[in-house]
Amino acid sequence: MVTFPAYALHKLHFSGSEIGAIYGSMGIVSLFMPGVIGIIADRWLNKEILYAILHIIGGVSLLLVSSSVSHQAIFWLLFVNSSCFMPTIPLGYTIIYVLFSKNQIDKISQFPKVRVWGTVGFVLAMWLVSLLHLELSSFQFLLGGSAELLLGVYALFLPACKPETKHAAISLLERFGLKALKLFLKPQLAVFFIFSALLGIMLQMSNTWSDAFLHSFDGIPQYADTFAVHYPGLLFSLSPISETVFILLIPFFLRYFGIKTVMIMSMVAWVIRFSFLAIGNPADGIWWWIASMLVYGCAFDFFNLSGSLFIELNTSSDVRASAQGLFMMMVNGVGACLGGFGGGWLVEHYTSAVQNHTNWFPIWMTCASVAGMMVVVFFFSFSYRHQNNTL
Repeated sequence: MVTFPAYALHKLHFSGSEIGAIYGSMGIVSLFMPGVIGIIADRWLNKEILYAILHIIGGVSLLLVSSSVSHQAIFWLLFVNSSCFMPTIPLGYTIIYVLFSKNQIDKISQFPKVRVWGTVGFVLAMWLVSLLHLELSSFQFLLGGSAELLLGVYALFLPACKPETKHAAISLLERFGLKALKLFLKPQLAVFFIFSALLGIMLQMSNTWSDAFLHSFDGIPQYADTFAVHYPGLLFSLSPISETVFILLIPFFLRYFGIKTVMIMSMVAWVIRFSFLAIGNPADGIWWWIASMLVYGCAFDFFNLSGSLFIELNTSSDVRASAQGLFMMMVNGVGACLGGFGGGWLVEHYTSAVQNHTNWFPIWMTCASVAGMMVVVFFFSFSYRHQNNTL
């Protein structure tokens, strides 16, 4: 997800819009595939079996990407991979909750201890690809495909998680988060969901183009021997590392500052992240980049996790599940789709066709400016009075 744009841009010479189309398709997939897979898991097929099938198909698609060079072939292979991978995120959480319940394990206290290993795995993957200098090599897809196949086979040996009839009655409107659309009639929630999509755009821009941006310094002699150029993945891995810290800080900030302030902090962090990317460089400006990576945890988690809690406490029980589904659709669906296609256009707009050179400064400053405007508009449009010990 992170290193492919650098490979596609510098090795396959895809245009910005071609890369953006691939990432935009991930957003499209997120609009419907989690709902479809959720219906199958609740009504017809064991969750662990379905989880295994999805990862095996996804792993094969990644292995095929390693030997493909045309945009059309890679687009459809990664579309298949996204169609399989995106629904495994909520499906994996469901499997964990089912096994916790069967073994009488407390979900609230123990789930974070399990979930944090997902972030650890993300960091280790970044380190492996970077230390082996595979960011511009198709071999990274062999590693990713093999890991996904291994996960699929492993899932076959998980304890059985059979379909649950009590969830089978959930309507299609609820499953796709559409029942919660009536929440848009409430101004406070409407503002929240709109900004969820806008934050999804910021997230997609960051995930898609940060590594490609770092690799753009490869051909500049004064930066050729710097650490950031040799190991951009290690530098970028500071972002998920920072998540583990900010996740632990969320309860404190929510208690003493409230949801509105925490969300504004998230948007300010996006301004800082993109601004520091723009003004930094691999040599004497490396500290700007390190700071940019370290604020990522605040930028992502302070809105994403706090927003989920906000929905949990500010919607009625009959639409709560649908509201969470709508939140995911706005961030990972609508936002990711707009960020994918829009980001691809933005990168292509600032790329010289003659010199094949991308001017990244206006790209990042455009993102920082949009995030800055979001801070101002959100401050005046989102009405929420905080009381201590509440969101």
